[in-house]
Amino acid sequence: MTFKPLVFSGVQPTGNLHLGNYLGAIRRFVLLQDSHDCIYCVVDMHAITVWQDPVELMRATREVTAAFLAAGIDPKKHIVFNQSRVMQHAELAWVFNCVARMGWLNRMTQFKEKAGKDRENASVGLFAYPTLMAADILVYRATHVPVGDDQKQHLELTRDIAQKFNNDYSSRIADLDVGVEMMMGDERVNGFFPLTEPLIEGPAPRVMSLRDGSKKMSKSEPSDLSRINLTDDAETISKKIRKAKTDPDGLPSDVEGLKGRPEAENLVTIYAALAESTKERVLGEFGGQQFSAFKPALAELAVARLAPIANEMRRISADQAYVDGVLREGGERASVIAEATMKTVRSILGLVSS
Repeated sequence: MTFKPLVFSGVQPTGNLHLGNYLGAIRRFVLLQDSHDCIYCVVDMHAITVWQDPVELMRATREVTAAFLAAGIDPKKHIVFNQSRVMQHAELAWVFNCVARMGWLNRMTQFKEKAGKDRENASVGLFAYPTLMAADILVYRATHVPVGDDQKQHLELTRDIAQKFNNDYSSRIADLDVGVEMMMGDERVNGFFPLTEPLIEGPAPRVMSLRDGSKKMSKSEPSDLSRINLTDDAETISKKIRKAKTDPDGLPSDVEGLKGRPEAENLVTIYAALAESTKERVLGEFGGQQFSAFKPALAELAVARLAPIANEMRRISADQAYVDGVLREGGERASVIAEATMKTVRSILGLVSS
């Protein structure tokens, strides 16, 4: 017996979703539906590792859900829910806090970046964030996770935690006959938790700020002109692209010519991603032209791809009862899977729970 392929991924509800979120994550989620069983989660418990306004957190949770649905995720065929509805995430996270080693968490670069120089003032939740992420994945015994560069280290930690749990309780897993066959390198072994694999469907485009091509597009940047929000209407999308920062030179004829020109490369990258093409092909079409000719073409393409999603998001968001119903039903379905996992985990650990 082997693990059934299952994809898990989540998005934090921490403000306006933008073009980078769509191209880097949500669009990939939609494509994976055709080939995998998928569980997609709005990770509201991760969001509170730093303080959140409660009313805004609820709004943002519903907005991310609406974005999932507007982009084409089917909540009937797959599972869409918010993390806090399924208490087993937190329960397994505590188990993993007792499995993971302090040294492992101390090496997490994302904590160092987010905590900055004031590490003593960071929340314990921010430090232990990776063990909750591991629990998110492994409470469903997910086999694959689509990851970007900033999450690869956390997935490696998830695999380390799964492997240590399997090793620490190997005899108990064997006694209960709850092991599943998997590969560790060239060796075939049994374990309860899978060693989850990264799912790479080609490189996700790295979308940068429209005001500074050296910085990632971010919802935290003060200027709204720096990003294209998924809620922007057609006129706003066009305006932001017209005002996007460029340099005085025209577009080069090949990718080599984009080196040292971050704003030019960013706009070409966005066009290629939206057109489901390559930067080489984009430059083959527009190389030698000025940005005054390229920007209108990019704006037209962006409006064609994004405006329908924005319109559908607004329509779905207006029906709060429907959004809440999707989250409630998804949470109920997710809870069944998560509780089956935790029932076995409790038995493996020796926790008296019946």
